[in-house]
Amino acid sequence: METIKCITQRRSIRKFRGEKVGRDVIKTIVSAAAFAPSWKNTQITRYIVVENENVKKKIAEECVLGFTFNAKTIAGAPQLVAVTYVAGRSGFEKDGSYSTSKEDRWEHFDAGIATQTFCLAACEKGVGTVILGIFDEEKVARAISLPEGQKVAALIAMGYPEGESPAVPRRKEAEELVSFI
Repeated sequence: METIKCITQRRSIRKFRGEKVGRDVIKTIVSAAAFAPSWKNTQITRYIVVENENVKKKIAEECVLGFTFNAKTIAGAPQLVAVTYVAGRSGFEKDGSYSTSKEDRWEHFDAGIATQTFCLAACEKGVGTVILGIFDEEKVARAISLPEGQKVAALIAMGYPEGESPAVPRRKEAEELVSFI
C-alpha cells in the first residue's frame, strides 16, 4: 500500500470480527513500528498485547474511568494493545536532566509517533485499530503487570474489522492548517 493512501484510508475501527490477529502478523506490525523516529533513537515504546479475556475484561470494566464507550470497544476487540514507554530516557540527558524545555513530554511525543506508525502498519495488514486515551494509567499498569520503569501511554483495541470501513470524517483543507513565513 502506498503511504499517502494508507494514511488517508485508515479509519478508527470499533467493531471487530471474533478472530484474533496472529502473533506473526503482530510481530510484523511491531517490526514496522520500530522504525518510528524517536528522541536520539532511544526507541522507548513497547507493546503489550492483551489476549487474556479476564485481563481484557478487567480493563474494560475497571480501568476506563466509567467511559462506557471505551469499555464496549475493549470488550468487543479480540485483542487490546497497551502502548507503553520506558520512562526517563526520551528528552533526557544521560545525567537525568531535561534536554529541552519540553521536559518529559518527549516521551509522549515519541510514544505517539510509534502508536500512529503501529496503526498504519496494522492497516497495511488489514488489521483494524482504534487508539483509546480515556483510562486510569495506574489501574491499567497493575492489570497488565507492567514492568518497572515503564508507563502506559495509550491503549489500542485491535482486530479484523467487521463490516464496511467508516465514512471519511470531514477534514480541514491544507489552507486552514498551514502558514508560510
